[in-house]
Amino acid sequence: MTPRFDVIGVVVSDLAASLAFYRRLGLGFPDGAEDQPHVEAALPGGIRLALDTEETVRSFHPGWRPPHGGGRVSLAFRCDSPAEVDAVYADLVGAGHHGELKPWDAVWGMRYAVVLDPDGNGVDLFAPLPVTG
Repeated sequence: MTPRFDVIGVVVSDLAASLAFYRRLGLGFPDGAEDQPHVEAALPGGIRLALDTEETVRSFHPGWRPPHGGGRVSLAFRCDSPAEVDAVYADLVGAGHHGELKPWDAVWGMRYAVVLDPDGNGVDLFAPLPVTG
């Protein structure tokens, strides 16, 4: 037997806010998910993103507490173009989400930006820059 990577799990403080955020990024959570303690969306490649409420986690791990300080994990969403990075960033910030890093051209050849989800997790937006030369 070989374990295989299958799920990215995120514990959320406000499920409805998190669903709204990730749906803006194109993830397909089922209708009525706001009323569930655990929800999942299929990601490309067969991986799933699971959102669990803090209450759900405490139901099986009573001593669990949210971490303090900055996030240690980020999710990254590839956009089709540098212009789409800018547009998606503007859409999320315009919807009230915190823009952590405005779009910039990274030295590694990508247009990049970072928005925080409702729980402060970094969500990277990126696209390859056009090749020049």
